[in-house]
Order: sequence, then C-alpha cells, then structure tokens
Amino acid sequence: MTTTSPAATKSGGLRTGVQRFGTFLSGMIMPNIAAFIAWGFITMLFIPAGFFGANSPFGWHWAPVAEIIGGGGDSATIGWNGAMTALAEGDGGNFFAYVGLVGPMVTYLLPLLIANTAGRMVYGERGGVVATIATMGVIVGTNIPMFLGAMIMGPIAAWITKQMDKLWDGKIRPGFEMLVNNFSAGILGMILAIVGFFAFGPVMLGVSAVLGAAVDWLVSLNLLPLVSIIVEPAKVLFLNNAINHGVFTPLGIEQASETGKSILFLIEANPGPGIGLLLAFTFFGVGAAKASAPGAAIIQFFGGIHEIYFPYALSKPTTILALIAGGAAGVTTNMVLGGGLGFPAAPGSIIAVTAAAVGGGVGNLLTVYLSVVIAAVVTFLITAVILRASRKRDLEAEGDTFGAAIAQTEANKGKSSAAMDALRASSASGTAGAAATTATAVATTPIQNIVFACDAGMGSSAMGASVLRNKFKKAGIEDVKVTNQAIANLDGTADLVITQQQLTDRARSKSPNSVHVSVDNFMNAPQYEEVVEMVREQRESGE
Repeated sequence: MTTTSPAATKSGGLRTGVQRFGTFLSGMIMPNIAAFIAWGFITMLFIPAGFFGANSPFGWHWAPVAEIIGGGGDSATIGWNGAMTALAEGDGGNFFAYVGLVGPMVTYLLPLLIANTAGRMVYGERGGVVATIATMGVIVGTNIPMFLGAMIMGPIAAWITKQMDKLWDGKIRPGFEMLVNNFSAGILGMILAIVGFFAFGPVMLGVSAVLGAAVDWLVSLNLLPLVSIIVEPAKVLFLNNAINHGVFTPLGIEQASETGKSILFLIEANPGPGIGLLLAFTFFGVGAAKASAPGAAIIQFFGGIHEIYFPYALSKPTTILALIAGGAAGVTTNMVLGGGLGFPAAPGSIIAVTAAAVGGGVGNLLTVYLSVVIAAVVTFLITAVILRASRKRDLEAEGDTFGAAIAQTEANKGKSSAAMDALRASSASGTAGAAATTATAVATTPIQNIVFACDAGMGSSAMGASVLRNKFKKAGIEDVKVTNQAIANLDGTADLVITQQQLTDRARSKSPNSVHVSVDNFMNAPQYEEVVEMVREQRESGE
C-alpha cells in the first residue's frame, strides 16, 4: 500500500496540470450527460431519418413529428426564424410548432447547462447564474451550438464575478447586501452577455470553424485514425478528458445536430481496445493480472469503466502500442463504413454505445459493433504477442516483486498480520491482487471519513467505495463513512483519501491533511485489507 503522511507535499508537472485541466472540462460535461442522452434520444426518434420521422427506415412515421423537430425540419435556425416570423405576423399560436424541441435543446438547453455547471464549479450558485447570463449572449450571437463557447465563457464569467465581489467584500452596509449582490450580478451579467454577443461569439465561431476544418482535413486525407496515437496513451495516463470533453464532444454534437451522428463520439469511448487488452491478460497474463483480468473485463465492457484497464497497460507499457493499433483500427472501420453515434456514450460501455448507435439504423449499428470487434481483436492479438514474448521474465518478476511488497508492508507496519499472510498465500498461487511498494503512514486521527476520488467521481471510484464498504461490513465496523467524489471536489475534510496512483498527487494537493492511499486497481486492491486493519486497530486501542 502506498500511503502518504498528512504533511502537504507540493505537486506539479505537465501531466498533473493537464490532468487537472481535463478534470475541470470533465466536471462541466459529466453532470449534464443525462441531458445529452435525452436530446440524443429525441433526435434519434424524431428527425426525418429517425424512428418516427418522415423518412423513417422502419415506416413508422408519426404525424406530430414535424412539430417536435420544429419548422418542418431539424434545423434550429429554420425553426427559430419561423417562430419569429409567426410572432411578427401575429400567429403566436404556431410559435412552438416552429421552434420545436430538437433545435432549442441543442442550441440553448445544453450549452446553458454546461455554463451553469462551470460557473458553479468556479464560484458557486452566484457564479453559475452570471455564467448562464453571459453564455446566452454568446449563443444568440452565433448560429451553431455553442458548447465550446459555454465551456470558455462560463468559467470566465464566474471568475470575473468572484473578483468583482472581492472589491467590496466587507464594505457593504448592513441591510444592503441583497440589493448590492443582486444588482451587481445582474449588471455584470448584462455586460458580459453583450460582450459575448458582439465579440466573444464571433471569436468562438472562428475557433469552431478551425477545429472543424482540422477534423475535416484529417477525414479527407484518411488520417483520422492517427488521432489514436494521442488518445490511447492519454487515456492510460488519465489525460483523456481534456481531449474528449474539450474537443470531441463539442464538435461531435455539432456534427450530430446536422447529420444525426458523429464518428468523434467513438474515438475515445470505443470499448474495443480495453476489452481486447483485458482478454489478452486473461489468457496470457501472469499472477495478479491474470487472476483479476476476467472480472475487470466484465466491468469495463458492460459497465463502461475504462479506468479499470489502465493499471494493466501501465504494468506492461509496451501494450500501449496494442491499444493505439486497436483504437486506430476501430476509427478506420467507422471512417470507411460511415459509423457513428447520435450522442456521447457515457459511460463508454457497449450498452451505452448501442443506445447511441441504434438511431442511425441497423446498418450503422452493425458498423459500430464491427468497429468494436475489430478494435478488440487487433488489441488482443498484439497484446498476446507482447505478453507471450515476456512471459518467462514476468513469471520470475511477479513472485519476487509481490513478495517484496508484502515484506516491505510488514516491515513498515512493525508486525505481521492476517491480511499479509493471506496475501502471501495468494501470491504463491498466482491469484493475489495487484501489489505496489508500501510506505505506510500512521493516521494521527481516528479514521471516520474515507473518500474514493477519481476524475469524474462516478464510475471507478464508486466501484471502489462499494468494495471497501463491504469489507468494513464483513469486519463488523459500522461507524466509518465511505463515499466517492471527483478529485476537484475534495475539500480537505476526509480523514483518508484513496486514489489510483496516477492521481494521488492531485488528490494530495486538494486535501493535504488527509492520509492518502494509492492503489493500482479499484476493483481488487490488497491495500483495502490494510485500511480495514488500520481502522480496527484504532478502535481496539481506543484512539
């Protein structure tokens, strides 16, 4: 178990900085994924080529569809212009028939939700309100869905609000606080909305055009698969959110609003490379990796928690080449055959991918499935070759490394334990959990609040928290609270924080006075037994 003492340690480096930036982008998008899915299903069902549209491939046309999509088509601009014309001609009754539902959701609802979430992340409810007002100016000043604009203007507006409030903090006469707060936020929101309309919006149009042109250029030259050279290593190093949520999701939404689907949603979310890697470890791995890979494969493929395969790739870095090849093969399949998703697949499970692909028809669904299978097969074959080539060396290193880790744990602890004896026995049979170098710190305060932290604070950390809660329950310890949350939301109140090794530095910077535990794998970490025993010993000694 790798733990750190409560002393604060300065962390930095390019990787940590990019991770932090990616986490911030993820924090804007992930809480609103349900809204993206809702819009995706509405689009899938009601655009002309959808299940109930005029051009439905199933012949299931439904009469009210035209009103749902607005203006007789799926264009938000046409729908809005038609609504304005209806009002100008005194035909207000047809306002919503022109506006519809599909266009306004992607044009207004989704960007405003992102802006509000971003503003709250920077400056609470007050920041969220001003961010939403400011982003409305950006939206109205453009003619495309302004996701990038919301992700930039939202945080900026909230930060400006925070700086404005500092100017008169503690200087407002009693009784005038509400007046000053409301009017200052309203006036600032108005100014920022105007700036967004006349200046920021056009700039973001240019940025979107450049990014879109770059993607189109890659597609036209059949170079889009090369993006996997960046994406796959970035995923393993927890750097993927900056790329996925900063570029692919906004551009993908724009494409999907025009054509009904986008290949960009599948570049990072394709579960094929991950399942291929884990299956290879299942058949050709050794020791702990081989024993835990089957369970990890189920969670990754059906649960969509891609982080679970990262430790396997990091334990054998050359397998990242297999992930790159698999990812590129999947992208190539979708590029050649025209596969894509109608909305972001989050989490990236085969279930979510199916739901997002089915709207494009049976042909699109089969293409997407084929891209997953090809990505998995390519990754599996290359990983198998890598693992077979180093199998003898890995078998020798597995026992030595894991046995040394157990011995170091006992040395730092000052005594042996039943947990370590069990781990030693498991190691001998090749079924032990992943091991890591141990440097155990003694908790100076009773452990009452344990937090599992990851990038989004949802999938993998929720899984780890559930595992540890069950271990505490079996040990008869009922007074320890175990929760999960995003690293960005750590507030320093946790007694003990558990993260994957690549994220520990960031967690330590957010909660410097906590005891920190680093694990390789949230699903099957031997460090959990140490945590349970630490808490048990505290209770027995009356600390």
